[in-house]
Amino acid sequence: MFECVVNVSEGRDLAVLDELSLASGPSLRDRHHDPFHHRAVYTLINDRDRLLVDVRRLVATGLEVLDLRRHHGVHPRFGAVDVVPFVALDPESPADACALRDETAHWIASELATPVYRYGPLANGAVRSLPEVRRRARDGLAPDEGPPATETRGAVAVGCRAILVAWNLWLSGVSMDEARELARFVRGPAVRALAFDLGDRVQVSCNLIDPLSVGPSSVYDAVAATMGAGRIERAELVGLIPAALLKREAPERWGQLGIGPALTIESRTARA
Repeated sequence: MFECVVNVSEGRDLAVLDELSLASGPSLRDRHHDPFHHRAVYTLINDRDRLLVDVRRLVATGLEVLDLRRHHGVHPRFGAVDVVPFVALDPESPADACALRDETAHWIASELATPVYRYGPLANGAVRSLPEVRRRARDGLAPDEGPPATETRGAVAVGCRAILVAWNLWLSGVSMDEARELARFVRGPAVRALAFDLGDRVQVSCNLIDPLSVGPSSVYDAVAATMGAGRIERAELVGLIPAALLKREAPERWGQLGIGPALTIESRTARA
């Protein structure tokens, strides 16, 4: 089985989010949306052929109904359908996930006339990260396929990668400068982190890119020990986690960390 975690630039209009959920078909296992980021994350999991059908329907619908000209949110983005990463849940199939990426990228560029950037392992042997794509696209990196970006659709980053965990800490009593320092403090080879201003609170938003090495509790404890007078209001999982990661965290901390058995990949696919 494969996972595809589609990030779209809409987090407020429930009718639109429901339309995108419907387009995702039986592969949809989770939806997370946030009005401050103005972003939604659709987690699709299925066998290869069914997943491709549902990913294509979701991407096509998103590019039809979303308009970047009306989008304002704190999260970085360059596309209405912003990120489409494929993940091999069978550890022996990472090359197959990259094949799904390449097939999907070509389809988006040719059939939907939308520019695409690839990330992950590339045909030339290089490995391009999503942050690199975002940074270099702003500096004039040409799309890998497709026409120039439009104001309404932007471009789509299509990738293949290992499992990662998107996970946020909501903080109070902390300034944005302090939140940026906390994000810098926890950032490293296994953790990507950004700080966001969410009105009366701030957030340290993390991608745990090697979650079995550095998991939620490690980041939580590092922030708690460093933040001074502020406090962690709550932790928030975006999407799903593998059961292997849940087992590595103490059960008495699951609530504190915003994780649990119902939020595992295995629990959602078992009900398929």
